[in-house]
Amino acid sequence: MRVLIVNTSEKTGGAAVAAHRLMEALNNHGVKAKMLVRDKQSDHLSVVGLPKSPLLRWHFLWERLVIFLANGLSRKNLFKVSIANAGSDITNLPEFKEADIVHLHWVNQGMLSLKDIEKILRSGKPVVWTMHDMWPLTAICHHAYGCRRFQTACGECPFLRFPSAHDLSNRVFRKKQNLYNKTQVTFVAVSNWLANCAKQSALLKASSISVVPNALSVSQFSMTDRSDARSVLQLNTPYLVVFGAARIDDDIKGLPYLLQALSLLVSRGDFCREDIQLLIFGGVKDRQIFSKIPVDYTYYGYVDDIHQVSLLYSASNVVVSSSLYETFGQTIIEAQACGCTPVAFGGSGQEDIISHKVNGYLAERLSVEDLAEGIRWALTANLQQSALRNHVLKHYSESPVALKYTEVYNQALAMKHYKL
Repeated sequence: MRVLIVNTSEKTGGAAVAAHRLMEALNNHGVKAKMLVRDKQSDHLSVVGLPKSPLLRWHFLWERLVIFLANGLSRKNLFKVSIANAGSDITNLPEFKEADIVHLHWVNQGMLSLKDIEKILRSGKPVVWTMHDMWPLTAICHHAYGCRRFQTACGECPFLRFPSAHDLSNRVFRKKQNLYNKTQVTFVAVSNWLANCAKQSALLKASSISVVPNALSVSQFSMTDRSDARSVLQLNTPYLVVFGAARIDDDIKGLPYLLQALSLLVSRGDFCREDIQLLIFGGVKDRQIFSKIPVDYTYYGYVDDIHQVSLLYSASNVVVSSSLYETFGQTIIEAQACGCTPVAFGGSGQEDIISHKVNGYLAERLSVEDLAEGIRWALTANLQQSALRNHVLKHYSESPVALKYTEVYNQALAMKHYKL
């Protein structure tokens, strides 16, 4: 079986990391997998970049320009929506022609347009599409937040400056609806929460939806003795809390909730300020966020060295995911694999990973008080680190995830696909 994994980037963003890890897992378990990306960032032989062309940049800019104009020249929410009006035709590439399965992942920001996706479907090849955010099930948004208009027909979009019944979101919704109604695509959600959202979507409620979690190379995320990890990193604060994201000040990551929770723990006397240190890694746009941290902190910047990330998790008592929504929660399984206890808000994809007060703490969604209680609990619970790692080995290591995807591929091959 030959699988072509299609994603905008090779390494940047959670979807890219998940897609790349899946490619490795499949190749290590008897499936020939390649990855096709617009942004190739390594010399990996199994990763193929789109042919170089000025059009690649233009496709990205053209989509943003159309959104910018439709939004009344406002930059607000410019990257919270995608309309897939520009992209690259991949159907003539040799990697596409030789594939038995075409596996789409995150294909936005000028990678594939809706017309390009239509050409892929016209080829007659079985198509599997893994949803890493909500864009495949909504019209234009990547996360719907509290909006539920995707359950009927998008329009009156809260991400647009001038929402109306027939706004940009409604027009794209109709295009997606026309596309989906003529095809058979096997959709995969990375969590049960996301699958339930898809089943409620007017676009996907009649589609086949499987649930397969993201894979983790447990051999790469190794568990180091906590004292040894702290010695290497030169950290000696009694309690270490770690927080990481591709962009830590992205509002959906909820860093202010974590900072308020830490402030609450200190102000009410649960912990002395000097006894807690916050370790932060990831990109940042507005560095003023650091002035609001109520405890000592160390900022490591963007870290792409897995060994360094593993040391940060191994050294820490608690990893906090204060995201408003997570379709899965990769930092949680990474941290668990290193013996670090997770605390996260409930109400989205983290609920698949964390069993409350068994291998982590699920706080009431957006409750600062309960998030603080979760951190307090995790810092004092002393969960067995090996048990946390064994949970990841059982559910998220390469072998079980590769096996589940092989089953999905076989089902897709068995389905009767027809050309548009």
